[in-house]
Amino acid sequence: MLRDFSVQSLFMGLLIAFVGFASSFAVILHGLAGVGATETQAASGLMALSISMGICAIAISVVTRLPVSIAWSTPGAALLATAGTIEGGFNAAVGAFLVCGLLIVIAGLWKPLGKLVSSIPPALANAMLAGVLISLCFAPVKAIAFNPLFGLPIVLAWAIVGSINKLYAVPAALLAFALVIAFGIEMPAGAFAELSSALVPKAEFVSPVFNTAAMVSIALPLFIVTMASQNIPGIAVLKVNDYHPNPGPLFAATGLFSMLSAPFGGHAVNLAAITAAMCAGADSHPDRSRRYWSAINAGIAYIVFGLLAGAVTTFVSLAPPVLIEAVAGLALIGAFASSAMAAFTAANTREAAAITFLVTASGVSFGGVSGAFWGLLAGGLMLALSRSTRKKA
Repeated sequence: MLRDFSVQSLFMGLLIAFVGFASSFAVILHGLAGVGATETQAASGLMALSISMGICAIAISVVTRLPVSIAWSTPGAALLATAGTIEGGFNAAVGAFLVCGLLIVIAGLWKPLGKLVSSIPPALANAMLAGVLISLCFAPVKAIAFNPLFGLPIVLAWAIVGSINKLYAVPAALLAFALVIAFGIEMPAGAFAELSSALVPKAEFVSPVFNTAAMVSIALPLFIVTMASQNIPGIAVLKVNDYHPNPGPLFAATGLFSMLSAPFGGHAVNLAAITAAMCAGADSHPDRSRRYWSAINAGIAYIVFGLLAGAVTTFVSLAPPVLIEAVAGLALIGAFASSAMAAFTAANTREAAAITFLVTASGVSFGGVSGAFWGLLAGGLMLALSRSTRKKA
């Protein structure tokens, strides 16, 4: 293995970890807070996720010698942000995280469940995701309305850098956010001392609570979104780059690490999609057989970032919440555009996808169950009805 190590894979691994962490940690914090996590619990969850996906990436890449990039479920965190606090609070959400991880393990080891997830019409899965993301994508506009001096620099940094290189758009917005906090917001007394103490990693155990509302509102939609928008596309990216792993064990491994991070506030670990292309591509290394070191190096960097999660969360908490929501919204615009386009491309599923999108985007919950579940159910029923009608005709 050491003979396969290269400086090129080292730099690519560091870039993967930086892009993966910086571009979406704001979404993770916002999502965990959305289901009732305190600032300390959100920091613990961010740390648990980053360390878990780092160890998972290292373990899988060492065993398989394949460039398997691991990430947290960014669409899943966006789902949490719109789910709201449920009965049982964050403890119930953690119970749902555990069940979601278990479902991912089962999907990897038991083929019928994996096939069932794969059979969900992509148009409906994408419509549900677009419905979840749209409210978050409004945040940059709200940030400008809140305070143009704070919101505009973040949006302009994202737009200008993104027009040059989309890969660095969100990190640029994050840098602008940091500068706004440092120079535009008056620091409270003792802020620097608080930041210094936050450098010491602190994991907070959360006792899981299991109830029906959490299972239906969080566990099931989180499982579907993670499988449909992360794990399955992650395998597709590997295949495009001429790597052909057995998907089942990879899914099961990510589900296992999801379960390990859940008691400390982490929602889901999965195969990466965007950074997978960086990891498996020629820029990682000209020799295909040596690219797995990029995933290993990224995993090591993720662990380091995870140990700094407390300081990151403390720094972010100094700003008005709408600003971190703006960064999260900017990070999700690309995902929203892709999912919306995929949802409404096919004419024969367009109406069902529209219903799924509208019910989900409404944010209305029935019986304590979030709109994401009802949107998928309503769209599925509409699709089944239209197909039945066409058959009779």
